[in-house]
Amino acid sequence: MSEKLTISDLDWHKPTWCPGCGDYALLAAVKQAIVRLELDPKNIVIVSGIGCSSKLTDYFKSYGFHTLHGRPLPVAQAIKLANPDLTVIVTTGDGDGYAIGMGHFIHAARRNIDITMLVMNNQVYGLTKGQYSPTASIDFVSGTTPQGSKDQPIDGVALALASGAGFIARSFSGNIRHTSQLIEEAIKHKGFALVDDLSPCVTFNKLNTYTWFKQNIENVDEDKSYNAESVISAFNRAKESKKIPIGLLYKEEKPTYDDQVLDKSRGPLVFEDLSLEQSEFEKLIEKFKY
Repeated sequence: MSEKLTISDLDWHKPTWCPGCGDYALLAAVKQAIVRLELDPKNIVIVSGIGCSSKLTDYFKSYGFHTLHGRPLPVAQAIKLANPDLTVIVTTGDGDGYAIGMGHFIHAARRNIDITMLVMNNQVYGLTKGQYSPTASIDFVSGTTPQGSKDQPIDGVALALASGAGFIARSFSGNIRHTSQLIEEAIKHKGFALVDDLSPCVTFNKLNTYTWFKQNIENVDEDKSYNAESVISAFNRAKESKKIPIGLLYKEEKPTYDDQVLDKSRGPLVFEDLSLEQSEFEKLIEKFKY
């Protein structure tokens, strides 16, 4: 870009989230990270699924792809493989990413494909009126669990660790600066990067509020004894801590899927000439005739 990128350059449609929703902070944090990284919006693709979180593609001025429920990761991986020069970011929710999209999440993490996944985690399906999500705590009361949920909650961070993700962080929407720093590091990381953002739903979740999170989180970035390069340390902190750990929980540099499967000498697949001569087309048709 000829001129220095600003936050306003990334503004698109006005967000329609509920006033106070944590997703506003996540959107602001993404914009701040992009500006600091000086990335050209025309080289950014944001892929989303379905839910309040996935509306972010409408509010960010770059290329975007709004997919089906739980399906942003397969689309994002295809985009990255077709054109590795793009910065590919997935915005999803805890229901979209950890429920119907869980299978895709595990495989994207283990492949270590170079994309960034941002999960706006609010413990409910906010877009469809507050049903409990996979991350909701036991006894969580909602429209679908009036007597309280009896399901064990999913921990996206622990799942990412077990699946082999190379960059795992958790942020809190109540701290935009810290969230933005983590997102910046996630985008810079070469490989699959997860940022699980604790993003309060002010309309349907009256338990996990901003005040509740402030009282129940701890920032590992402020703990000089914490080793973010140890998967054991990350597991122990994620599962045994009395408070919810936020910050950079784990980081490992390793070969990416795209680097291993793509022939970089040929350039991005998206620029290859895939057209067929008439004779080649006729041979192809003949081959698949009944």
